[in-house]
Amino acid sequence: MDHFHYIDGQLHCEGVSMDEIASSVGTPCYVYSRATLLEHVRRIRSAFAPLEPWVCFSVKSCPNLSILKAIAGAGSGMDVVSGGELRRAMEAGCQASRCVYAGVGKTDPEIELALRAGIGLFNVESEEEFATIASVAERLGIPCDGALRVNPDVDPKTHRYTSTGNRETKFGVDLRRAAAFLRATHGNRWCRWRGIHLHIGSPIYDPTPYHQAITKALSLIDELAADGIALDTLDLGGGFGADYTTGQSPSATSYADIIVPLLAARVAAGLRVILEPGRSVAANAGSLLVSVVYTKDSGDRTFAICDAGMNALLRPSHYDAFHFIWPTRPPAGMVPSVRCVRPEMDGLVVHDIVGPLCETGDFLGLERAIPRVARGDRLAVFTAGAYGMSMANRYNSSPLPAEVLVDGDSFEIIRARETYDDLVSHERVGELAVTLA
Repeated sequence: MDHFHYIDGQLHCEGVSMDEIASSVGTPCYVYSRATLLEHVRRIRSAFAPLEPWVCFSVKSCPNLSILKAIAGAGSGMDVVSGGELRRAMEAGCQASRCVYAGVGKTDPEIELALRAGIGLFNVESEEEFATIASVAERLGIPCDGALRVNPDVDPKTHRYTSTGNRETKFGVDLRRAAAFLRATHGNRWCRWRGIHLHIGSPIYDPTPYHQAITKALSLIDELAADGIALDTLDLGGGFGADYTTGQSPSATSYADIIVPLLAARVAAGLRVILEPGRSVAANAGSLLVSVVYTKDSGDRTFAICDAGMNALLRPSHYDAFHFIWPTRPPAGMVPSVRCVRPEMDGLVVHDIVGPLCETGDFLGLERAIPRVARGDRLAVFTAGAYGMSMANRYNSSPLPAEVLVDGDSFEIIRARETYDDLVSHERVGELAVTLA
């Protein structure tokens, strides 16, 4: 699932030693594999080829400009959820017409930005949002296309914070209201209804909920068609899983085996299908490099205190998410054959791998059996390419990590490490003072 592997006992990303990157760039540092990114885009396109989908990478999962440029260069559009993400997509060379715009809190200025840029499709989240988009479009004289986000009320069997397709979430409109709402607003010349948008959650490791959600969406499309309201687009969202442990996620083909038969005839009749992969493209393409600052034995627990924790990777403390963690240069013979919670290997020591922040919840992994580590050792936190750097924060005034992109035997810094000057640059009041009229 990725191009991170051990060569002669040292962890490499593609052809570059992770220790070489750490020595050059420092830690904490996110390291991405260009080959892995593009391979996962290719797999999705290949698996869903019978549907000829419009693939729009989810910018929120990994918004670095160089990552977006690589993915846009492979022919992908972008799924954005804010004006800032739209700006990033366009800065990366993706035209706004190749972008779909979701998100429950689109502001008037963001809507105006998207309209002026020529956004491809608004994924509309509520009745009030539709009215606002139509109003702004009319004021500017720029008509646009919309797809209504519908909650099909299926259980994606994922963390409750990332389960978005149930009826009671803040996202979208439930099926009971959707048909009436679409009938009432059909024919609006400023926001023209084109389709239905689904996004039921993430990560989803069982393709079955997609079958349930799509079946309900198609029934809604058919019901509206009987009333003379033709919708030609079905946006399936994202949510496909990634391998946080070896072999955890179904392949792109496994998802396609469920989805393609439902939609192939519809596509042949003119339906446009949109996919919004994010995690399934970026997660396994990135790892977080950290250094052990101190170790401490405290009663029955051994702590590895690292130079980054939930400030660099929030998922473990926020979602109780698992990321496999292992030294970049383990002792001889201690290279794992699979990434899992408890590798079957002698000589391991149970560690709590924690960060430097003033929170008990600041950790990268708890009760992890790994080779004993010492001050100065480096650890790789795997499958961190999605919702890693994009959720990083400056708690305790911690500068954001550097980011590096590896391409074969070379690497480049794609985000400079923040400095202390960067931390305070927006707060120097004297430099920011304005004269009020």
